[in-house]
Amino acid sequence: MGFINTHQPCDECGSSDGLAVNEDGSSKCFVCGEFTPTTNEEQNNQMENTTQPTPRFIQGDFMPIPSRAIHMDVCKRYDYRIGEHNGDACHIATYRDEERNIVSQKIRLEGKDFRSIGSPTCFWGQHLWPNGGKRLTITEGEIDCLTVAQVVGEGKWPVVSLPSGAQGAKKVFQKQMKWLEKFEEVILMFDNDEPGNKAAEACSHVLPAGSCKIAKLTAKDPNELLVEGRSREIVDAYWQAKVWRPDTIIDGTELLDRLTTSKVNESVPYPWDGLNDKTHGLRKGEIVTVCAGSGIGKSAVTKELAYHLLTHTDKKIGYIALEESIERTANSIIGLDMNKLLHLEPIQVNDDYRKSFEKTVGSGRVFFYDHWGSLESDNLLSHIRYMAKALGVEYLVLDHLSIVVSGLDSGDERRIIDNTMTKLRALVEECKIGLILVSHLKRPEGRGHENGAETSLAQLRGSASIAQLSDIVCGLERDQQNAEARNTTNIRVLKNRFSGDTGLASTLTYSHITGRLAETEILDNEEPEETDTPF
Repeated sequence: MGFINTHQPCDECGSSDGLAVNEDGSSKCFVCGEFTPTTNEEQNNQMENTTQPTPRFIQGDFMPIPSRAIHMDVCKRYDYRIGEHNGDACHIATYRDEERNIVSQKIRLEGKDFRSIGSPTCFWGQHLWPNGGKRLTITEGEIDCLTVAQVVGEGKWPVVSLPSGAQGAKKVFQKQMKWLEKFEEVILMFDNDEPGNKAAEACSHVLPAGSCKIAKLTAKDPNELLVEGRSREIVDAYWQAKVWRPDTIIDGTELLDRLTTSKVNESVPYPWDGLNDKTHGLRKGEIVTVCAGSGIGKSAVTKELAYHLLTHTDKKIGYIALEESIERTANSIIGLDMNKLLHLEPIQVNDDYRKSFEKTVGSGRVFFYDHWGSLESDNLLSHIRYMAKALGVEYLVLDHLSIVVSGLDSGDERRIIDNTMTKLRALVEECKIGLILVSHLKRPEGRGHENGAETSLAQLRGSASIAQLSDIVCGLERDQQNAEARNTTNIRVLKNRFSGDTGLASTLTYSHITGRLAETEILDNEEPEETDTPF
């Protein structure tokens, strides 16, 4: 029986050319070792009733391998020989069971042309340490196994090899778990490449927690280091192997460089001193949620923030106003510079208008989302990502959350808000932008927000995730029914992850002539803080 088709893809391990098909229809992968018997029922029945012949293993001679800097004594120990296969010179790695009986041989011809006699299901060299020990090293191939065994402790420490490379690593680990558990530590010294790194991570999950160590090589594999005269680096990798842990688990002892070299997150100021005193400004990587009842002035506040960023910093901003057209939003920002409510009368494109346009909307530092007819959550998020990564936007206004949610599939509002806030949080972290998010409040019991009711986190509409995932939450309070106070808005800091300072921050007065919000003395009716000053 011989091969009729070789170098085929293997469905089991994903190898592109490791599978060989026999004359009887059976197949074997020389990467992962998977054997698939013939599908011919008659032939299978015959095979079941026929004693299988003993595989004809190849004989060879023990020799040093000068091209690989491998000594003959280590080849003898592991039964690694030089011989012939069908008239061609080859290397022979012999696999033995615990009783030292030959179970298979891996044949390596010129280049990386591998053949196999029998199917190895254990590690190469496993028979040398049937009772386990303190520390086991596993390499990706037989030559690397010989290398490490030769260099580290002159063969005193157990070293074995995977039978079928990185792609079949996890499978053999699972099959040999009882034997692996006989060792206190297992060091994985796989190739320093993507397949080797992936295999090491996959195998680490199979081993008991804390027993797996990863050796970091300074070349592709151990034998490369040996041939280049850098065997000391193999020894260092062996003794400096670190206990494997997920990349997301960080040892605090490794943080010194990150802590001492990390840049302070730059803040840009708000246009109002009281709010700055409590929050220490706006920062990238944070979500600032501005919340209020209906008609309190959330949009007016966020436009003042956008105008301030455009005129007092060099930052690029994005503005997404989902309840109005981009023309209305743009003219509102231009009007702030002109101290004029532009929507009250037809636009006159004069020199003053052009000057304010070029200073704000036309500065090349502000981008709008023309959302009409295309409001979908994923679409919106992709546009925000584009603004940040392609256009360099650093601060973005999203007005407001309820409209975003309304564009999603119907379902539980709380769940939808949770999902949306989670995506926004991840996007802010990914793109390192500062997000100013507008959110509605649900109506409180008793006095409503239109009558100046005090805001609280519990009033955030829809889900607690809004407060949980925001870094700063500011509530706006205005008594619309009070003739003396209806143009006065209080900004109350409800949450402050940065400094912890909460409470009334700024009082703003709105001008119906200019459309501007100017900071005035805080109208604070709260009890003054206690001091240590005696009476």
